[in-house]
Amino acid sequence: MSTSTLRIQDCMTRSPHSIGADQKVGLARTLMRGHRIRHLPVLHGGQLVGMISERDIYWIETLEEQAGDDLLVSEAMSPCPYAVAPEAPLSEVVREMAERKYGSAVVLKGEQVVGVFTTIDALAVLAALLTGQETAEPAARPI
Repeated sequence: MSTSTLRIQDCMTRSPHSIGADQKVGLARTLMRGHRIRHLPVLHGGQLVGMISERDIYWIETLEEQAGDDLLVSEAMSPCPYAVAPEAPLSEVVREMAERKYGSAVVLKGEQVVGVFTTIDALAVLAALLTGQETAEPAARPI
C-alpha cells in the first residue's frame, strides 16, 4: 500500500477499551495498568466526551492516593479529544498530532468509537515503512 493512500483505519488500534465519565479514577488506573494502555476514551451515554491518559493518572497520583482514587473520570479527563473519521488520511492525522502535540486521536464512525491512534501506532507505521513492511500489526500494540 502506498503511503499516500494509507488511512487511519489501516493503522489504528481497533475496539479500544473505554471508560464512563461517571467512573472513578481508581478504576481508570486499574484498567490502564491491567491492559497496558496509555489512553482511555471517556464516554457519557455512549458518546465521546473526553480522554483520560496515563499522564492524567500520574498527575492525579500526586494527590493523596485515596483522594485521587475517588475523583470522577470526568474531573480528571481532557475534554474535547482530537477525533477523526476512519477514512482520514494518515498523513493529515499525524501532521495535526505533531503540530498540536497530541498523544492520540480517537477514531469515530459517526458517534461510535471504533479505534484509537496513538504516537505508538505512528511509530509502528514509521518502523514498518522504514523496514519495507506493508503495514504494522495494530492488534499487537498497546494504546
